Amino acid sequence: MNAQEGRDGDDAAEPVARVIPLYDYGSPEPERNPVEHALASGLAFLRRRVAGEYEVDEFGYDPDFTESVLIPLARLLYRHWFRVELHGLDNVPASGSALLAANHSGVLPLDAIMLQVGLHDALDRDIRLLGADLVYQVPFLGHLSRKSGHTLATPPDAARLLEKGELVGVFPEGFKGVGKPFSERYRLARFGRGGFVATALRARVPIVPTAIVGAEEIYPKIGEIRLLARLFGLPYFPVTPTFPWLGPLGVVPLPSKWMIQVGEPIPVDDYDPEQADDPMAVYELTDRVRETVQQMVYDLLLRRGPAF
Repeated sequence: MNAQEGRDGDDAAEPVARVIPLYDYGSPEPERNPVEHALASGLAFLRRRVAGEYEVDEFGYDPDFTESVLIPLARLLYRHWFRVELHGLDNVPASGSALLAANHSGVLPLDAIMLQVGLHDALDRDIRLLGADLVYQVPFLGHLSRKSGHTLATPPDAARLLEKGELVGVFPEGFKGVGKPFSERYRLARFGRGGFVATALRARVPIVPTAIVGAEEIYPKIGEIRLLARLFGLPYFPVTPTFPWLGPLGVVPLPSKWMIQVGEPIPVDDYDPEQADDPMAVYELTDRVRETVQQMVYDLLLRRGPAF
């Protein structure tokens, strides 16, 4: 028997053992259930905070805290309570700066938070919202607003954000919008003095009109207590069908149906930057933006139907 036959015989006599791996690293991991995913994300967030592995920008914006804590909490309202529909996403620039101008309502500014969640989830873009001075005078609320990317509604802050290529959001009605009575809930208040228009003209960025319907019904304002408003330094102290009669339960918003429409951008190319200091030019463009948003609100109401 030659050597080759010997080797063949040995192979036949000694079967080759199969090695069965305990883990198949090439196959995808089994999908975690929501509880496991939330627990793992929470532990990872705590580890990053303890290790200092997070960044805060010059405005106090903390993307890690916003992504891990604030957005998930607000998303519950967005998806399951208000059932928000977001339309017109093609009108939002995929990159670069733009100024979104939206209507305001609802007694508490939840419409700003819902807009932030919608753009974050749909486009992976963080909108930097501009808020009134009063927001940042309340210790906890002001700190939380800055960590979530909001800042003061002042021309210098807005200009710096736009220079960085950020998507900036403004609610020109201010407290006049969120505090309007229920009988005027769909009628836009005056858009201030047009400061947002002047900022857009100087920065040479488009103005994107945005309409939000649904916030008007979350806290139907049927009156206000002016004495308490003055006592607490508030622009108004609202009275609704549930507040203050039901105490803390009266703060729970009603589950109205929401729709958000992002309109076509209004370019500023036809204006010179110097016209930012021209009151007539600023007023003309401000009025155009307001009328556009007002018409969009009426259109959304027809599409939405009943509020509940």
